Amino acid sequence: MSHHWLAQRTLQFDSSGIRKVFDLAAKMKNPINLSIGQPDFPVPDEVKQAAIDAIRADRNGYSQTQGIPLLRERLQADLDRAYGHPDRRVLVTSGTSGALVLALLALVDPGDEVIIFDPYFVMYPALVAKVGGKAVYVETYPDFKIDIDKVAAAITPRTKLILFNSPSNPTGVVAAPEETKALAELAARHNVALLSDEIYRLFTYDGPLPSPAQWNADAIVVDGFSKSYAVTGWRLGWVHGPAAIIDKMTMLQQYTFVCAPHPLQWAALAALEVDMSAHAADYSNRRRMVLEGLRQAGYEVATAGGAFYVFPHVPAGRGSGHEFVARAIENELLIIPGGIFSRRDTHFRLSYAAPPATLERGLDVLRKLA
Repeated sequence: MSHHWLAQRTLQFDSSGIRKVFDLAAKMKNPINLSIGQPDFPVPDEVKQAAIDAIRADRNGYSQTQGIPLLRERLQADLDRAYGHPDRRVLVTSGTSGALVLALLALVDPGDEVIIFDPYFVMYPALVAKVGGKAVYVETYPDFKIDIDKVAAAITPRTKLILFNSPSNPTGVVAAPEETKALAELAARHNVALLSDEIYRLFTYDGPLPSPAQWNADAIVVDGFSKSYAVTGWRLGWVHGPAAIIDKMTMLQQYTFVCAPHPLQWAALAALEVDMSAHAADYSNRRRMVLEGLRQAGYEVATAGGAFYVFPHVPAGRGSGHEFVARAIENELLIIPGGIFSRRDTHFRLSYAAPPATLERGLDVLRKLA
């Protein structure tokens, strides 16, 4: 009888799709794993050492909810330099996902509409559902560019928030400055909140990442340490935006996560001094290798300017994303079907956060499957 106790919000989402893929994958002997959503380089030694030092120095109690002062001051100084918004404040969160949860709790009432670009990061529709919001999808197929007219057409009196992610998971596409600027200005014109998820900022290969905050002083930006420093398990994110919103999110953090892991915030402070550009350059080379390999094999794939994913179209006559992935898994290749990230199931996500030899093995299988 206990299932009758479950809240309605738990019925809104279902992770059985991705679980089925990983259940199939569990039977693999020597998998070529290109499903990975985290970097394959080790955490820099000085960052590990700073975490160890903080633990040994007994910095193991709670920190202030908003984060340790030194880390906040350092991030705030960077923001003031970058944007010069007198009202922009920062909060250290329990992971980027924690920042997203707090932002949605702070902004979205039941029945409010949230615009999501399709394909989307798998968590967005679930987060909107959790707070009782209604997801409104704006398609970006086939090239994953933002059509500002489509966004404008999707705005209604109930629209509260636009969720934007560049570089994008799953497509790897980086929105151009003119797309980002148009979106920032559209949100301001309609008085709609705009949240920019910039977790893959380090992995922007063809020029600096345009952020909507450059054109919209009220844009809320989510960032983090997880991907840039390969510390996904540390749960360290940060968010910046208008003071009134950050204050409310801080209050909400107090009553949910309490604070981000305290000793690891000291390591984050050390991480900000480490130059990770060589890793980004290495990933840019892998990206070129993967895009060339796929195109030579006849795959249709949008040019990826960031993150560590590409999102190729399943070849004609090769079934849906799920069917294609099931065949890839039979050939020891683990990739993720596009239907996990989209209301269409015509593509698949491949991560190149893997050693070049593994990528070569993966491309061999994909040549065969094409």
